Amino acid sequence: MTSYTFDFAGQRLEARAAGTLYWPARGWLIVADMHLGKSERMARRGGALLPPYETEATLERLEAEIAATLPSVVVSLGDAFDDDAAGRGLDDAVCARISALAQGRRWVWVSGNHDPGAICPRLPGTDVAELRDGLVLRHEAGQGPDVSGHYHPCLHLAGQRRRCFMVGRDHLILPAFGAYTGGLETTSPTLAALVPHGIAIACGQRALAVPIGATPRRRLA
Repeated sequence: MTSYTFDFAGQRLEARAAGTLYWPARGWLIVADMHLGKSERMARRGGALLPPYETEATLERLEAEIAATLPSVVVSLGDAFDDDAAGRGLDDAVCARISALAQGRRWVWVSGNHDPGAICPRLPGTDVAELRDGLVLRHEAGQGPDVSGHYHPCLHLAGQRRRCFMVGRDHLILPAFGAYTGGLETTSPTLAALVPHGIAIACGQRALAVPIGATPRRRLA
């Protein structure tokens, strides 16, 4: 199963196994935390030297998601770049690749904590702090109902650590899409406070939903 369909805040949505969220009624494809340029940023700041292929790998996966869903709008929910310098310093070939993906559709960049500045002027699209269209789409969960990223949720399933969506009453939190991103367990105090009960939808070969948190008890009559 390449996607898992569910209802959130009165909307029918699809959590895709690759880690993107598709909103069929509006034709929106939503992605969070790509962290393009992470290996360059870490090398620039004297950190661990990672193979410089994460941008290519991330964009290959995004290209596949766009080809599969043919969205009219692509929304990046913040931290598209690992910092502002990484966003401004993108290779020309990378900028051309993103421009090709944006051809014929609207592209929206939501600011994140890693990339609070303006997007690279060589990239297409609109730079906004948050986006409202029935639901609030923002980088970090706030007043719900909202759709966000930021926390890179993940869970252990069948002996594997997998990225996942978290769906609760007030918050829908997307997994990180970037190739070199870590994650925060769904059981962490921070995420458990945002989604005390609901479902996690694991990414991977197929989208698999599992219950998380405490199940509310039914009130007896």
